[in-house]
Amino acid sequence: MIKFFPILLAVIYGLVMYRFSVWRTSRELDERSTELADPKLKRLTDKMASALDLDRVKVHIYEIDPVNGLAAPDGRIFITRGFYRKYQNGEVSAEELASVIAHELGHVALGHSRRRMIDFSGQNALRTALAMILSRFIPGVGVWIANMLTTVLAARLSRGDEYEADAYAAALLTKAGIGTHPQKTLFNKLEDLTQARSGAMPAWLMSHPKTPERIAAIEKLEQRWLEA
Repeated sequence: MIKFFPILLAVIYGLVMYRFSVWRTSRELDERSTELADPKLKRLTDKMASALDLDRVKVHIYEIDPVNGLAAPDGRIFITRGFYRKYQNGEVSAEELASVIAHELGHVALGHSRRRMIDFSGQNALRTALAMILSRFIPGVGVWIANMLTTVLAARLSRGDEYEADAYAAALLTKAGIGTHPQKTLFNKLEDLTQARSGAMPAWLMSHPKTPERIAAIEKLEQRWLEA
């Protein structure tokens, strides 16, 4: 039992750090966000709310510059100030921004936001726990293997979640009468929008599927709906 104590300790450490990461991020969202008040976007979110049999879809502005959307573990939907600014400047249409909101609603509805590690603190905690465990059995290369496994696992889970959220958004946008065209046109803009800051893509978008693959998946869904 004693020889397994360090492994148990590492697992507990990883879980505690993950929970702390979620708490810290939730607190930051509370402190740095306000509810979105935009009449044109509200008309679109009201259409989605009607399609979902909800009174309204509440969206918040997260006061950071990177272009992104976020579904918090408690189910709240956020658009970053940087993304909203792109909309205000005419680089992104209201319908395209609505497709982001629909995508984040998908993460909430499908349970992704509750299980995802929504910042790198959680991933680093998992990486540390794995490194401690593997280093006991494979000295010297345990840390390298832990880094590789964490990166591969996080990317694979994220890509799967993104495809599912894309499909949910496509169905919701279609039902709401907005359609999937804005969703697809936004995909083609994302690389330019997210790399505007010194060529760096935000961490939340690094493991998203490739644009052609995302568009192809939506068009496959559309074809299936036409044949149904």
